[in-house]
Amino acid sequence: MGFAYGVLGGGRQGTSAAYDMAKWGDADKVVIGDYSLEAAQKASDRVNGLIGKPISEARQVDASDSAAVKAFLTPIDSFLSAVPYWYNPEIAKIAIEAKTSMCDLGGNTDLVREELKLNSEAEKAGITIIPDCGQVPGMATGLTVYAMELLDETDEIMMWDGGNALHPKPPFNYILTFNIAGLTNEYYGIANFLRGGKRVEVPTFLEEDYEIVDFGGDIGTMEAFVAGGGTSTMPWTFEGKLKTLWNKTLRWPGHYRQWKAYMDAGLLEEEPVDVKGVKVSPRDLLHAVMDPKIRAKPGDKDIVIVRVLAKGKKDGKPTSLLLDLVDRYDEKTGFTAMERTTGWDGAIIAIMNAGGVTPKGAKPGEIAIPGKRFAEDLRKRGFSLAEKFQDI
Repeated sequence: MGFAYGVLGGGRQGTSAAYDMAKWGDADKVVIGDYSLEAAQKASDRVNGLIGKPISEARQVDASDSAAVKAFLTPIDSFLSAVPYWYNPEIAKIAIEAKTSMCDLGGNTDLVREELKLNSEAEKAGITIIPDCGQVPGMATGLTVYAMELLDETDEIMMWDGGNALHPKPPFNYILTFNIAGLTNEYYGIANFLRGGKRVEVPTFLEEDYEIVDFGGDIGTMEAFVAGGGTSTMPWTFEGKLKTLWNKTLRWPGHYRQWKAYMDAGLLEEEPVDVKGVKVSPRDLLHAVMDPKIRAKPGDKDIVIVRVLAKGKKDGKPTSLLLDLVDRYDEKTGFTAMERTTGWDGAIIAIMNAGGVTPKGAKPGEIAIPGKRFAEDLRKRGFSLAEKFQDI
């Protein structure tokens, strides 16, 4: 007997996760639930077509309807929540009632910390809940754990990541492959880092943290800057254990200046303003105007880079370890790099949850995910993961 998996949310990332569960998860079935039955059916049909057998089923599920979510989850062993992040704390409570293990794509550290407060209830229910299992936070979290397992002692962790157009086109040189609310949520606010072993709050888009990173080869230079959420709960987990921990977002040159101008103009503010007698949220307006201009079109190809640099000791010597994962649009399946690195990462954790690899309770990824197993699972799926040790 295999496992019954669920995906709540039949969008881009949810579809790619369902495919991964069906291919790699010893699955008897993968049920995709969405507010739109049409969207769920389209996702399910795509999975079945790629797998070559009727393994996926579609359900109409409203993520805001507790009874409907519980009915969806009860027959499921393990599921991924791929709905907007603000639903996840309530969905986690329902998962405990249904006794179904959960992971989610996260996106908001405050809400993730709310989920982790359910640890004892999840343990009693005999299930696992792991939030923030997307690309970053998510994949970089697993790679951080892997790097720390490869070193004997770790003092510093630096992360860079980003999903971008493979062939950038002006004026924005960027394509959006996920919900724009997730992008603006990352861009606006503060990031939690470790400096000198202490947790600090760092404003996003801070000028002094801006840098240019050269990846060489056919990638070349990219700009890196602070966005929120990439470190997730790690600053709390590793405070006093690591001296340094930070994360920066990667974009093609020019992106930083454009979006900093929007921020400086107040267009990422949420408080409504009066526009000719109508109350309008600047952020909602920005979403409506920008989304169609930067939304990925059919055939657009993308690239995702996740880099982790760890410094510490190996065999008694000061050592650095550089991990580079670079992924591009997949011609064979039609999945974008962002869909693969986000949805497949969530699926990997859902599969671990189903198989009892992860501990019971509500745990952050940096505690629950076995690093070496995670790296093996990435490579099994064809991800290119390079490792480079160097004496310091």
